[in-house]
Parts: sequence; structure tokens; C-alpha cells
Amino acid sequence: MTKNMGTIDRGLRAVLGIVLIALAATGTVGWWGYIGVVPLLTAFVGICPAYLPFGIKTCKSGGAKHA
Repeated sequence: MTKNMGTIDRGLRAVLGIVLIALAATGTVGWWGYIGVVPLLTAFVGICPAYLPFGIKTCKSGGAKHA
């Protein structure tokens, strides 16, 4: 699969994911805060499945292909 997320997009998702997980772990927000795993995972792999049907790419190049 081709990466479709740029550096800034990935960084923002990683920060958002970590913040949501931390808030859930400390009890500041409810269990729903663990949904932060999703943006953290997409930031890690560099692919956003929601971008695919719309052809959105936030990376400058075509991205590296994954096996």
C-alpha cells in the first residue's frame, strides 16, 4: 500500500493519539479516550484508510510502497 500521509499530518495524529490515551489512562476522560490508538496507529504506518476513497494525500511525494 502507498503511504498517503505527510510528516505534519503524522506528527499531529501521533500527538493527538498520545494525549487521548494519556487522558483516558489518568481518568480525565472516559474509556472512549482509548480511541487515541487509531490516530496513533495511522501515524505509525503512514496510511489513513479514510483518505483512500477520496484520493487525499498529504505527503509531497507519491510515498513509499509497502509490501
